[in-house]
Amino acid sequence: MTRSFDGTPVDLAWLDQLCAEALWAPTAGNTAGVRFRTVDATHVEEYLEVATDETWRQESRRYEGLRRAGAIVLVTTRPEDYVQRYAEVDKSSSGLADRDAWPLPYWHTDAAMATMALLLLLEESDWQATLWGNFRNDQAVRRWAHLEDEELFASVFVGRGDGNDPPSASLSRSVPSRAARVRRVF
Repeated sequence: MTRSFDGTPVDLAWLDQLCAEALWAPTAGNTAGVRFRTVDATHVEEYLEVATDETWRQESRRYEGLRRAGAIVLVTTRPEDYVQRYAEVDKSSSGLADRDAWPLPYWHTDAAMATMALLLLLEESDWQATLWGNFRNDQAVRRWAHLEDEELFASVFVGRGDGNDPPSASLSRSVPSRAARVRRVF
C-alpha cells in the first residue's frame, strides 16, 4: 500500500474502465451488488474533510500524502440486492431472504474480492494505491457521495507514490510466515 502520493491526477475515464474490469470478480448468486464510485483529484481533499475530523488531519502522519492522491474509488455494496436475490426460487432454500439471517454477509465478501481485483489491476498498470477502511464518518461520506441505497465498504486511494510513505507500525509486528499459515486438512 502507498500512502503518500505525488499529486499526479488519474484519468477518470481510464479508472472507470479499470473499475468495470475489476467487477468481473465473483459475486454470490450473480447478485452484482458491488459498486465503484470514482472521485477525481480535485475532490480528494474534500473527501478527506468529510471522512475524517480536524484532530485526525492534524495528528495523522499520512494526511499530507493521502490528500495528494490522484483519485479515490469508493467501494460500496447494496445489501438489499442480496436479500432479494436469495429470496428468489433458486436460492430461497438458503434461508437468507432476511438480512439478519446471513452469518457472513456475502456483500462484504464480494466487495473484498472486487477491491482486491482493482488493487491488482492498478498494480499491473504501474499505479499505486492504498485501501482505506470505512472506520469513521460513514453517514457523512454516504451523504457527500449521494449513496442513498448503498453502504460504504472502503475507499481506495490511487496515484503515483512520491517515495515519502511513512512506514506502518504494523510492519514491525511478529507474524507467522505465509507458509506457516497454510495447513492441509488431511
